[in-house]
Amino acid sequence: MRAVLVDDERLARAELRRLLREHPEVEVVAEAADAEAAREALEAHHPDLVFLDVQMPGESGFELLASLEAAPAVIFTTAHDAYALRAFEVNALDYLLKPIEPRRLAAALERVRAAPPGGRGVLTEADRVFVKDGERYWFVRLGDVRLFESEGNYTRLYFGHERPLVARSLSVLEARLDPAVFFRASRRHLLNLRWVRGLRPWGAGGLLVQIEGGPEVQMSRRQARLFRERRGL
Repeated sequence: MRAVLVDDERLARAELRRLLREHPEVEVVAEAADAEAAREALEAHHPDLVFLDVQMPGESGFELLASLEAAPAVIFTTAHDAYALRAFEVNALDYLLKPIEPRRLAAALERVRAAPPGGRGVLTEADRVFVKDGERYWFVRLGDVRLFESEGNYTRLYFGHERPLVARSLSVLEARLDPAVFFRASRRHLLNLRWVRGLRPWGAGGLLVQIEGGPEVQMSRRQARLFRERRGL
């Protein structure tokens, strides 16, 4: 498990390194004292895990995540418990208060081991992405997003009961997603094939696709033909 430590306090990073020696399955591949250095480390090393301080000079840990297209598993570390709720709103795997207790660190690493690994390059259903809509934040596994819906230069994501609108076009997102899982149903819709629960004819050769949790999506005739070929229908 390759890890990057991000904290503006050198002593805090040193203490975390010391604690991690008790966990030989974790290899610390880089350290960073601010968001800019952290981005460089994440790009250079593609770690499985990042220990991320919340409060840092310049950009906060939350702002760092918001700037990434995809991120490894995240464990927040901070001296302040006021950020705990926000950390879990973005689906961080854990939240450790300083000084970090060995027992809590062990429990956090167990959560990481239990989580599905992320991919590299093309974003797979196992990858996690940081989603920001106004003042709300989520750290979402792509496999949990059942539908992407175009709204001009923006895209609405459907996962759970949430419908955030992100400042990325559907075409930009489609180019990064695994085509084996994410299928362009129409100009407006990109759907996750894992969430398809039913099909019925629509129009002249098109399909109406029922997605678990909704909504129903109209698939154009051309895309319906590609869909049938891909699914062997």
